[in-house]
Amino acid sequence: MTSGKKCMGCGVILQDENVLQEGYTTSLENDICQRCFRMKNYGEYQMIAKSNEEYLSILKSVGETKDLVLYITDLLNVDKDIAKVRQLVPNKMILVLNKKDVLPKSVKEEKLIQYFKDMDLDFEEIIVVSVNKNYNIDYLLKRIKYYQTSRNVYAIGHTNAGKSSLINKLIKNYSDKTQELTMSPLPSTTLSTITIEINDYLTLIDTPGLIDNRSILNMVDTKMVKKISPIKEIKPKTYQIRKNQSIIIEDFLRIDYVEGAKNSFTLYMSNSLKVKRLLNASNKDDLKNLNKTTYQVKYGEDLVVSGLGFIKMVDKCEIDVYLDQNVDTFLRKNLI
Repeated sequence: MTSGKKCMGCGVILQDENVLQEGYTTSLENDICQRCFRMKNYGEYQMIAKSNEEYLSILKSVGETKDLVLYITDLLNVDKDIAKVRQLVPNKMILVLNKKDVLPKSVKEEKLIQYFKDMDLDFEEIIVVSVNKNYNIDYLLKRIKYYQTSRNVYAIGHTNAGKSSLINKLIKNYSDKTQELTMSPLPSTTLSTITIEINDYLTLIDTPGLIDNRSILNMVDTKMVKKISPIKEIKPKTYQIRKNQSIIIEDFLRIDYVEGAKNSFTLYMSNSLKVKRLLNASNKDDLKNLNKTTYQVKYGEDLVVSGLGFIKMVDKCEIDVYLDQNVDTFLRKNLI
């Protein structure tokens, strides 16, 4: 049976009838479902397939309120469709650039903020934070108080952007509540909206993360997901690349340097990943069975691999990218 009670970890309705369905718990007196319990206590993850249609309908309902919205994005994996989400949700909005601690300390906060200001997407404010380091969380709360239009403040963003981590930090810092949202480096952890009363003037409403169906996180096993997702400051690796040379990352990505002068490629991604350079790539067919995409790179562009991070390139060139056809790649102006 169901009680109408929501799991405090992921927001799904609790039920004790079908162990194979979401929301299953051994007792309706429990506060979290079996999936969240096993994730929190044993690190076990059970994938739940959800469609973005469900999530988009939630975002549209948020857009029908006048409440303040926190749009949280991961600085290492900035959403490709950030402008589309902004259009979908016309509310007052603070853009929260999360996981500053994962980027090198040398990266200037002011430059990051200016990068997103140049997008001209009408955010009330752009704030860089690090949940892990408790950086700028006090300032974020002050600005929430300044901009909020009611007690309710919504948190939106893509999966793995750190929404639940941020809310848990706000609960820990400013509330006497014991509720804690389930956190995981894997997609689709939060399954429904979750309401958390922080204090007398602030109630946060966590929403399910929009799924990037073309993220590499959906194409690899759990062990590799954890390897791809850095938990500490990355140390960028820079390679001087010439024509007919290649970079291979693990067993899922190959980049061939097809045309151009000697170039600098800097990898902003987890240092746990194995990277090798092929000096005479034409003689080696590693990963050439994967889908090939050719890019004409302009001066000062990044190659972004959804869910993995990005490669900063300095000069214009032509590259061939070999990768699973279901993983998205795109070019953008250098973030750093």
